[in-house]
Amino acid sequence: MSIRRVVPLVKSEHLEESREFYTDFLGLTLAMDLGHIMTYVSPINPTAQISMLRDDGNEAGPQVGIEVADVAEVYQRAVARGLNIIYPLTDEPWGVRRFFVVDPNGVILNVMSHLPQPESPK
Repeated sequence: MSIRRVVPLVKSEHLEESREFYTDFLGLTLAMDLGHIMTYVSPINPTAQISMLRDDGNEAGPQVGIEVADVAEVYQRAVARGLNIIYPLTDEPWGVRRFFVVDPNGVILNVMSHLPQPESPK
């Protein structure tokens, strides 16, 4: 299995304060802002990342994101092992395919791959 990056996912009620902290204080770059999730990236090492998830008081969500080369293959391995999958393999509208699996410690992992992007017209 090819793991491309591992990203801590932090629930936050303070997304704007977090933006200032991670960009101004630590010097990370805001690479993605979907409103409910913001991902900060090292300008010199793009796989060094941290994401803030809006804490809306709902049930527990993933605590770690793991990007893999082939999420469908990893999903099939999880199913074959009888692992606790709490969110099925899903294509999300923001361009990722993912599922959530619980590790032996109760940590929820968001295992994902980016979907192929459609080619832009020439």
